[in-house]
Amino acid sequence: MNTENFSCIRYEVTDSLALITINRPEKHNAISLDTLDELHDAVAMAAQDMDVRVIAITGAGGKAFASGSDLNEVADRDLRKALEPIVQGLAQQLEETPKPTIAAIDGICMGGGLEIALGCDMRICTPHSRFGTPEGKLGIIPGGGATARLPRIVGRGWGMEMLLMGNPIDSERAIQIGLVTLIVEQDDLLAEVKRRAEHLASFAPFVPQFMKTMVHQGMEGSKASALAMEKFGQGALVQTEDKVEGIGAFLEKRKPTFKGR
Repeated sequence: MNTENFSCIRYEVTDSLALITINRPEKHNAISLDTLDELHDAVAMAAQDMDVRVIAITGAGGKAFASGSDLNEVADRDLRKALEPIVQGLAQQLEETPKPTIAAIDGICMGGGLEIALGCDMRICTPHSRFGTPEGKLGIIPGGGATARLPRIVGRGWGMEMLLMGNPIDSERAIQIGLVTLIVEQDDLLAEVKRRAEHLASFAPFVPQFMKTMVHQGMEGSKASALAMEKFGQGALVQTEDKVEGIGAFLEKRKPTFKGR
C-alpha cells in the first residue's frame, strides 16, 4: 500500500526507522477498525522493507498515543465480531515481526491503545502520559491481550491492580512497575526514538531478530527449554560472517561493517 493511501495513520521511513503515527487527534487517536487495518498494513510494509531496521508507533496531536478502541464501533460489536483478533491480532503482529518495535507514548494510552503498546518490544513515554485498562467500567473486559501481556510485563500484582480497578496510572508509576523504561520530555520523544533506531541499526541484522525471538518464545515455555533455544540461537549466529566481522572489528578497534550474512 502506498503511503498516500493511508487516511487514519501516517507512515514515514527515515534512514533505518519506520515511524507509524496514529493520526486521529480529534478522536484522541481512538482505534477504529479502519485504523487497525492501516496499522496492520503499515507494520507489514515495514517488516518487508529491507532498509527498515526498527518500527516505531506513536500518536499525533501531543495529547494521546491512543485513547482505546473507538467506542462507537464497540457499542455495535456482537459476539461474532468480538471473537475476531482485532487489536489482539495487531499486538501479535508486532511481537512476531522480526524487527524491534518501539511504542513512543505521548499522553493518553488506554484500553486498546495500551494493548498495542504492550505488543511492542520497548515502551517510552512523556511525563504527562497516562495508562489504564478501563474496560471493566464499561461492562466488558480487555480483548486486545491486556489480561495476558500486562501481568507478564509488570507482574501479577500490578497487572491485577490495573485490570481490576481500572484506574489510570501516571508516567512515574509506569516506570516504577516496568511498564515503560524511559521518560523523556515531549520535545525529545521522537529524537529518542531515532537515537534508539540508529543504535539498533548498528548491530548485525540478525541480532535483534534472534534476541526478541528468544525472549518472546522463551517466556512461553520452561526455563530449560528457553536455555536450550538460546544455545541453538547462539550456535546459529556464531557461524555467520557478521560474527567474524564483529569480533574482528572489536579486536582491531574499528567500526564493524555488517552485511546480514
